[in-house]
Parts: sequence; C-alpha cells; structure tokens
Amino acid sequence: MKPYKEFQTRFKLLAQKKPHLIVTTLSNIFTMRLIGNKTHGDLAEIGICEFINQFMYDYKSAHVGKARFRAKESEEDILIVNEITNEEFAVSLKAYGDGPLQLSTDKNFKMFPFLMGFEADEISARKDIEAIFASEAFSEFGSMNILPLIYDEKAKKCNIMVFDQERAKRNTRKIVKVEEGRGRKHPIFLFLDHKERYICEVRYGNATANALQRGLWTHTKHAIEYFDSLTSDWIDYSESQTLVRLFSCALVASEAGHKEALKILENDIDRLRQQ
Repeated sequence: MKPYKEFQTRFKLLAQKKPHLIVTTLSNIFTMRLIGNKTHGDLAEIGICEFINQFMYDYKSAHVGKARFRAKESEEDILIVNEITNEEFAVSLKAYGDGPLQLSTDKNFKMFPFLMGFEADEISARKDIEAIFASEAFSEFGSMNILPLIYDEKAKKCNIMVFDQERAKRNTRKIVKVEEGRGRKHPIFLFLDHKERYICEVRYGNATANALQRGLWTHTKHAIEYFDSLTSDWIDYSESQTLVRLFSCALVASEAGHKEALKILENDIDRLRQQ
C-alpha cells in the first residue's frame, strides 16, 4: 500500500474510533473564518500537523509550506513521516467550500496545452485516453497527495474528502472540450466516465494565467462518486468565540503568558486523548 493511502486508512480508523478528536480540531479550524475568510486555510495546515503529532501514533508531521515549498517546486504544505517504516511523504492541504476544488495549479502549464494538441472537441478513443494519462504532462495526476478539508458554512457541516485519482484515471471514458461559458473566458476539458458523469476538468493555463484560472479541478458535489470521506460522512462543527478571544489575548500577551496557557492546553489535550 502506498504510504499516503495507508495514512488515509489510519486517519479514517481514528476518526471512527474517537470522532470527538477530529470534530474538535475541525471546529477550531473553521472557527478561524470568524477572523478572516482565508485565515483558516493557513491555520489548518498547522492544526492538522498538530492533530497528527498528538493523536496518530506511529506518525509525525511538520509544517513545511512556508520553508521548503514556497519556491513553488512543489505544492505540498506538510510533511508526514511513518515512524515504523521511516517512509515520508508530502501532502497538500486544501480548505475549500463544498463545490469546486482545485487539485493542482499545473504549475508548469502542461496539461491544457497537451490536450489542445489533439485538436479535437472530444477525445474518446481508449488508446488516446491511456496516452494522455501516461504522458509527461499528466505525470502528476495519480501522484498528488491532497487532503481537502471541505466545509458548508451555512449548514455548519464539514468533511475530509479525498479525491480518488486512480479511480478517476480508470473510469475516464471521454474528454470533452467545452468553450467559454458563464464567468469563463477560455475553454475547459471535462473528464467524464462511462455514464457521462463528471469526474474532473482541466482549465486554461499559461504563464500569464492566474493560478485560479488554470490547472486540474474537480467538484465535491458533481464528482461525489470519486471521493472517499476520511470522516465517513459529513460532521457537524461549531464555532468558538472563546477561541477567537484566546487568539486576541495571545497577540498582546507576553511569552511568559503563552507558556502558562500552553501548559493548560497540553493538559486538556491529554484529557481529550484519554476519552
């Protein structure tokens, strides 16, 4: 079993056995949206790292997004190590609303031009589809380690939904070029299965395109058959005004105060672990 796949299995088992741990962590992460709409994404990276270090025995994790990967050589944010096998792998954490989900920015601008090279509005020959997934342009399609934290803010529900890239590759039967549409200036390529159900899409991208205008995307609602929930389903989360207040005070408190608060928090983590 691939290291990241094994990690997913272990994560899901923990979430089933001790659901209060992941519910508490996700509630705290999505509370950060009260501070700022984009704040929760960055804090989710360190929050999930701490979750792994505190509760997932045999694994350790480090937040490396700001130090190792900001040169854009890679899109991953956290590094995870299996302490039994010593295997390590990097993971890209996404925090998105329930809907469109960007899997990759296609940073080298290869996917879209490669598909355009077929000069066809529809690609359905099996040999062509196999050639696409075997190409260098699509070499990262099955190797991206992506951990999406998905939320429905209105319903106060969240989910950890992992896109099954291998299943997507196996089930793709047709790739259709769709010209510009509502809010979109450039074509996209839709990947469809044997029932013509949506799987994912490749959006326009070149050196001048905004990262949110390009790359590999999917949709948590339209492609639900191609996701595996590590929380087994949607879970309810709650926001904590106390946590917001804690952050506010921490920003104006001294390091001595931080150390005292940290002792209390570590004791509380021990209590949660024993429940």
